Amino acid sequence: GIDYHYVLNLDLVKEKEREAAKAGNNGAGGNSTNGTSTNGEGNDQPVTASMEMTAVSGRGSPINTPEEDKWSDEATVASDQSDLTKRRHRKTRSEDNPTCLPSTEEGKHAVPYEGAVGEITATKLLYLSASLLLLLHTTTIVWIDVLNGTTMGAIFAFYSAVTVAIVIPCQQNLWIRKSCVTVLQRAAELLNPRCSCVIVSPDGPRPVPFIDVFFADAMCSLSKVFFDWGMLWHLASHYPDPVPPSTHAIIIPSLCASLPYVIRARQCLVMHTVGRLKSDPKRYLHLVNAVKYSTSLFPLCVSAYQKTVSEETAASLEYLLVTLLTINSLYSLAWDIVMDWGMMQNPTAVLEHAGCVPLPTSSGVSGKSCAHAALRHRLRFGVLSSVTILVLDAILRFSWLLRYRESVLFPNADAYVLCTQFLEAFRRAIWNLLRVEWENIKQMKAKNGPKGSPVKKGSGVIDEEEEGLPFIAPKSNSISGTRSNTMSLA
Repeated sequence: GIDYHYVLNLDLVKEKEREAAKAGNNGAGGNSTNGTSTNGEGNDQPVTASMEMTAVSGRGSPINTPEEDKWSDEATVASDQSDLTKRRHRKTRSEDNPTCLPSTEEGKHAVPYEGAVGEITATKLLYLSASLLLLLHTTTIVWIDVLNGTTMGAIFAFYSAVTVAIVIPCQQNLWIRKSCVTVLQRAAELLNPRCSCVIVSPDGPRPVPFIDVFFADAMCSLSKVFFDWGMLWHLASHYPDPVPPSTHAIIIPSLCASLPYVIRARQCLVMHTVGRLKSDPKRYLHLVNAVKYSTSLFPLCVSAYQKTVSEETAASLEYLLVTLLTINSLYSLAWDIVMDWGMMQNPTAVLEHAGCVPLPTSSGVSGKSCAHAALRHRLRFGVLSSVTILVLDAILRFSWLLRYRESVLFPNADAYVLCTQFLEAFRRAIWNLLRVEWENIKQMKAKNGPKGSPVKKGSGVIDEEEEGLPFIAPKSNSISGTRSNTMSLA
């Protein structure tokens, strides 16, 4: 499958390489870059050979420069099938002895591997989510029903219990502490100016890496969480008295809910500035993307305003709210399909292959269906799974329609909120699959060079016209040394 650590961290590693080369060589020509091309989706795609990421030779070891680590087809690039066999072999050895780091060299003794305990996996995240839900339910019952406490007290009891469980120094929660540190680091990077729209720093503009784009997109799915944090601040500021009805009581939580969209729109403006300074002809796509995130702010403003007026006025604004939500959903869905997933970029392809005739390739006739022509030639998850994800994303983009059947489908407002948040988390999860897949394809295209360049077999570079090859990151570009710094959002 896809090496998510490679895809998420590639831009960061290349940025560190550029900074190290600039600091070590004082702008020497051997490590200078000829330019990058922004792709309209928040990250740059370097196109020079000196920007290629080289192998990391161990945990915590520095990244070798191209001069120190020459790539050799015989020594560092194996065939795709051989690479998969070695991956399975290393995985089997690590499962047999999970406390040791698997070695590919015969006769080399295994060394302690803390990642076996502190590694972040999907299974651990699922267990953590279930445990937090159980803890929240238990805390609420004990604090309110048994101890006759208040809702505010139950909330603080829950957060206190979670904090204690995280800071306890033990190996079992090491991965949680690592996750918290990584999240805080990425959140701090969201405030990094990187470049100014007016004044250009001496170091030049710094494009937003893909991992920060990925992180900010995930925050947009947590808008309701930010709203709750804003409301929690209001409750705490008036505790133990109830929050008095006022305009700021709803405006401040709504501003908190809009924060992820503002951050993501700001990233788009930063990338537009980078594209303008580098004369990128596609820089306008960043502005189009920023407009998309701005369409999420208008429904928030109308919804917040509805809570500050009479019921009659609020009802009259309902049609406006539905219109704004529909525009945002359709806009976001179109951007998901075309830009975030790289699908349906050729609208005439469906008409050209309406009879589902196999597509001609340079080597003959392939067995690709018209679905490949309509979506894209390379579908890592297959036609059925990709179409299923696309349809589910389209449906869940309109999950806000459930608010008009809330009294019929849900016993109370809390059940409605919990259901819609689960649906959004599921939508974001399946969205991530195709998003990372498309990012990996673009990274491999950037490594391979312009379209039409010959692809050497076993090079690890993905050719969209090539069938039957495993979809993996190139072995020579492994970034296992930065694995502990990767946020496992996917």
